[in-house]
Amino acid sequence: MLNKAILMGRLTRDPELRYTQSNIPVVTFSIAVDRNYSNNGGERQTDFIDIVAWRRTAEFVSQWFTKGQMIVVVGSIQSRRWQDKNGNNRTSIEVVADEVQFGESKRSRESGGSYPNNNGGYPQNGGYQNPNPYAAPQQSAPAPSFDMPAGNSDFAEISDDDGEVPF
Repeated sequence: MLNKAILMGRLTRDPELRYTQSNIPVVTFSIAVDRNYSNNGGERQTDFIDIVAWRRTAEFVSQWFTKGQMIVVVGSIQSRRWQDKNGNNRTSIEVVADEVQFGESKRSRESGGSYPNNNGGYPQNGGYQNPNPYAAPQQSAPAPSFDMPAGNSDFAEISDDDGEVPF
């Protein structure tokens, strides 16, 4: 069976970091996600999705994300049944985040603009943020060269001649 959700939206509030009794970090937040279609008035509908993240992902979200930022969340959908303080049965639907990434570049956030097609960004464990995912990353130092070893080596250059192809 498959249960995978991939969402991109803006945080509706600052993430709330808490710790369980066994000192495991957990963060909750919600994101606003526009639907792909418009209503009769030409306006897009928006869904507000509750997200929960645990452990290192929770700490990452708490440290780097604030209200209004674009976020990409990859996770699974989960339902929880619980009773409110009046004894009424309730059900909550939320996405449990496995991966979280920035949905826009830092430059875009600081300038107030956005790159609506930028699904790149920092992966949860760090990485390079390229505001244009189709452009090559800029090199700050020359790329290392990898020459073939000289002398007795098990490696040899392959010729460009395909010769007889067996199929």
